[in-house]
Amino acid sequence: MELADYDPLQGKRLQVLDPEGNADPALLPALDEEVLCLIFRRMLAARLVDRTCLTLQREGRMGTYPPVEGQEACQVGSVLALSETDWIVPSFRELAAALVRGVPLERIFLYWMGHEEGSRIPKSLRFLPVAIPVGTHILHATGLAMGISYRREKDAVLCFFGDGATSEGDFHEALTFAGVSKAPAIFFCQNNAWAISVPRKAQCAATALAAKGVGYGIPGVQIDGNDPLAAYLATEAALRRARAGEGPTLIEAITYRLGPHTTSDDPGRYRSAEEVERMRPLEPLVRYRLFLQGRGLWSEAWEAEITADIEKWIAESIQKAEAFPDPAPEDIFDYMFAELPPHLARQKASLLSSLQEE
Repeated sequence: MELADYDPLQGKRLQVLDPEGNADPALLPALDEEVLCLIFRRMLAARLVDRTCLTLQREGRMGTYPPVEGQEACQVGSVLALSETDWIVPSFRELAAALVRGVPLERIFLYWMGHEEGSRIPKSLRFLPVAIPVGTHILHATGLAMGISYRREKDAVLCFFGDGATSEGDFHEALTFAGVSKAPAIFFCQNNAWAISVPRKAQCAATALAAKGVGYGIPGVQIDGNDPLAAYLATEAALRRARAGEGPTLIEAITYRLGPHTTSDDPGRYRSAEEVERMRPLEPLVRYRLFLQGRGLWSEAWEAEITADIEKWIAESIQKAEAFPDPAPEDIFDYMFAELPPHLARQKASLLSSLQEE
């Protein structure tokens, strides 16, 4: 598969699996049955963890949380194409990517429970902490990729962001520097149709967000983001370019956010229930389940078995997370700067003093 065959300016989009789970034999990647089943297991794990997080938030055991339901294929397919030494730079909706990379689940729970320990990800995983500000982390990805290039290493950086981030100045600056320096970066846009409450058509007049790469001298490709095999193929092709010194690639994955932007959001105020129900049959697990079933690799008993394993792992991870000691009040000051700026040092002293008085 060549990226040049899927020019977004010509309205082309990469798709391996159609909505009925039929694979294009000319595009089907050479993955063995174990890996094909692993893709389903990882997507199912992300789905079940995601729904658990929603429950924990509603029970008051977790803070604000951004659901990932509907976007599992983008993340599972792309991360599986990486080597262990490639870097991943997430935004804030990359639960599935984190699970595929092996980030301990209790750390993920801790982050959304408001505990700083949740950002203490093992360095060997090369998975950066969550970035809540929209688009700021794209610059970090470019800097990281430029550093890899200066060191003449062969690793690459996979950076996730949403469609809304492509409207930010950080996106422009990051792709400008990455294009000029031929940084080994993959900019992976999960176009889930909504930037919080703003629809895609109100965000940008371009026919495809992948076409924005042209302005930076970066090839772009649009893929079916509910197809994990398309995400795998596009990322694999982008990695070949990065490792060959040919520079960055922009991937736009067309997907759909089935849930709210975050648990603080009410999507019923800006989109109809009919729209969501129209998109639900196109979601990744439905399609991929049909694909595996057609190859004799899926059964109800098998899914029930792996569901039980995943639920046991989730329960154990919740226990680990909730067994952590409560964070100290001063933690909100202590993890950003090596040395606190004077105004924050005064705020910290004031907080601790007021707590002592209580």
